[in-house]
Amino acid sequence: MSGLRINRRRFLTASAAGVAATTLVGCDRIDAVLRPGHPVREAMASANGLTLAAQRTLADREALAREFSESEIRQGMRPNGSTNPNSLEYLMVRQSNFSLYRLAIDGLVDAPQSYSLFDLRNMPARTQITRHDCVEGWSCIAKWTGVPLSALLDEVKPRANARYCVFYCYDIYGDVPGGAPYYESIDMIDARHPQTILAYGMNGADLPVANGAPLRLRVERQLGYKMAKYVKRIELVESFSQIHGGKGGFWEDYGYDWYAGV
Repeated sequence: MSGLRINRRRFLTASAAGVAATTLVGCDRIDAVLRPGHPVREAMASANGLTLAAQRTLADREALAREFSESEIRQGMRPNGSTNPNSLEYLMVRQSNFSLYRLAIDGLVDAPQSYSLFDLRNMPARTQITRHDCVEGWSCIAKWTGVPLSALLDEVKPRANARYCVFYCYDIYGDVPGGAPYYESIDMIDARHPQTILAYGMNGADLPVANGAPLRLRVERQLGYKMAKYVKRIELVESFSQIHGGKGGFWEDYGYDWYAGV
C-alpha cells in the first residue's frame, strides 16, 4: 500500500496542480484538459477508482491516520485556498463573533438539527495531532479539536438510503472564472471514521478565520482539498450527481479525484 500511496500522490501533485494552474488563465484551457476522453482526465479517473478500491479492500475501515506529539508541531498551520470569505452571509456571522452561526444538518435524515457554535463546543470532543497533506505537495502537522461527525449523525438519524454527506461552505471560490461556491462530500464510511471531526479549535486556540473558522471538516485519511472550511450545512444524500457539477466537490468538478486517500 505504501508504494501505491506514494506514486498516487506524486501523480496527483503533478496533474492536479497543472489543472489548477489552468483555472487562472481561462475556461478554454480547463475544457481542453478535462473534457471526456482527454488522457489527463482519464488517467486521473483511473487513479481514483484504483485507490478507492484498494483502500476499501485492503485497509481496515477504522484504521487511524498517524497521530503525532505536540513537539512535532514546528510551524503554524499553513492557510490555503480561501482565507477570508467575503460573502454577505459569512460577514454577518463573523461580525457577531460567530454567535449567529448555525450548522444545519438535513437531507435524508429522520431528525434534522441546527447547532450553534456553543452547542458544538459543549458536546464531547476529540483532539488529534495529524499531518495535513496538500495535493500541491506540502505537508503540515497541527492539533485539531472538534466534535466527531459520527456523534452528530447519531443525533440526526440517517435514513437507510443516505450514502454521502455533502458539506456546503460560506466561501465563494474566486480563483476560477466567475467564482463558485465551495462544497465537498464524503461517504458514510469516512463520515463515521473515528478521526473525522468538525474542528472548531486548532493548536490549542480557536480556529482562525484563515484556516476555516468557525468550523471545518477534518477527514484525516484524505488529501487537504477534501477538508472543507467554513462549513455551514451538511446534507445527507443518496447521490450527488445533481449537486453543482455533479462530481461531489468543487475541485472534483474541475477534474480532481473524488476519493483522495493518502
